[in-house]
Amino acid sequence: MQVEDLLQKALNLDFLGTEEGIFLFENANTADLMYVGNALRQKQRPGNEVSWIIDRNSNTTNVCIANCKFCNFYRRPGHDEVYITSIEEYKKKIEETFSYGGEQLLLQGGHHPDLGIEYYVNLFKELKSLYPNLKLHALGPPEIAHIAKLDGMTHTEVLSALKEAGLDSLPGAGAEILSDRVRRLISKGKCGGEEWLDVMRAAHQLDITTSATMMFGHIETNEERMDHLVRMRQVQEEKPDHAKGFIAFIPWPFQDEDTILKRIKRARNTCTGDEYIRMIAMSRIMLPNVKNIQASWLTVGKKVAQLCLHAGANDFGSIMIEENVVSAAGAKFRFTAQGIQDAIAEAGYIPKLRNQEYEYRALPENIVQQQLDSNKMIVD
Repeated sequence: MQVEDLLQKALNLDFLGTEEGIFLFENANTADLMYVGNALRQKQRPGNEVSWIIDRNSNTTNVCIANCKFCNFYRRPGHDEVYITSIEEYKKKIEETFSYGGEQLLLQGGHHPDLGIEYYVNLFKELKSLYPNLKLHALGPPEIAHIAKLDGMTHTEVLSALKEAGLDSLPGAGAEILSDRVRRLISKGKCGGEEWLDVMRAAHQLDITTSATMMFGHIETNEERMDHLVRMRQVQEEKPDHAKGFIAFIPWPFQDEDTILKRIKRARNTCTGDEYIRMIAMSRIMLPNVKNIQASWLTVGKKVAQLCLHAGANDFGSIMIEENVVSAAGAKFRFTAQGIQDAIAEAGYIPKLRNQEYEYRALPENIVQQQLDSNKMIVD
């Protein structure tokens, strides 16, 4: 194999195999990967615009029996700090989100042993009844698999019921690394890699738009990273023509602060800015059938995320009015609506507000700028 041949193959929008991806990641220089990543971005999303969104990551509950070793957010059943979010609390969160110019709730929680399909159907119906214009980007494949197991349903039955109740799109949460070797060590209580993909296959058949993710930089190998990308690409190839499938791919590095994974498995976040930029470029190279690649400013900060916009990323994600899970493991970066637009402009691009379908929308007039505490977080 030759680096130049593989880069040309990527520029032709041909699919690279796992071994080819490994070779390219380990041997190509960063400048060449960035150049090809950016060229492919221009083929998929031509122009000088970078998208972003206003929403909040709220949690249905912090009760979880999955026991993920990288998560500091969850509490076991019976813990003094367990909660289930009430409708009154949702109302406050949603109305605040609207005041900031948002229209969407990214709603996720833990694997609660007592919350099955009836709970989520009733919750979604009530939220949509109270706020008909609210968009619900909710749950994820592990939660769908958990609900299916609790209630003896198929993935399709669960997804159909949730879609009818008001689910608008399905996040790519809980992918981590799809290798079952890795999953057994870091998230044994979650569904396996193939079941994660099967849930997404079912969602695409129902024309539910999804996203895909990867949390890397812990105990996985480069082979497992590239295999993860290849398997995501294959599921995208299988989607029906009428479905958008994976609307975006979002890779981010493991956050290790106070995690069991760091204490027990000695896994540390050693991902440098250069490595993250290379992974953004490789994501664009390995996923020519996924149009949008998002840079995770939440985990790598503004400057590295800005460089990613020149390496294949075309999206800056959300201002995250609220985010509790990744932040609990050490992610401290934050943006206001104005701050994220300024950061995109500083990188040489035009900021464009979008919805979850990656359709541009006008920035509402007279929105309230979120007040952030610079003593507790890094505010840009």
